[in-house]
Amino acid sequence: MIKVTEQAKNKIASLMQEEGSSIEESFVRVGVTSGGCSGLSYDLKFDKEQLPEDKLYEDNGVKILVDKKSFLYLVGMTLEYSGGLNGKGFVFNNPNASRTCGCGESFAV
Repeated sequence: MIKVTEQAKNKIASLMQEEGSSIEESFVRVGVTSGGCSGLSYDLKFDKEQLPEDKLYEDNGVKILVDKKSFLYLVGMTLEYSGGLNGKGFVFNNPNASRTCGCGESFAV
């Protein structure tokens, strides 16, 4: 399961609306790619199409797609959003990460 905080949901809805879409008709695709200073990086984007190999989760009104290879790295994660002057944007609170880099965009298991 992947959780989405209220702040993250609001920011996702706002960004989707800017792109001419809505939270009801689009998905948030979350994945893991090789790279970054800690070995693995998060990949976050919008998608309108669910592939057969995707796992679908819904939390707080947000539909989340995760491909099978990323699933083991992301199960139990919470997607947060930190705004304001010192905010970092989207934050991945991942209990599977043994260490993360300073920017929070990459991790190791």
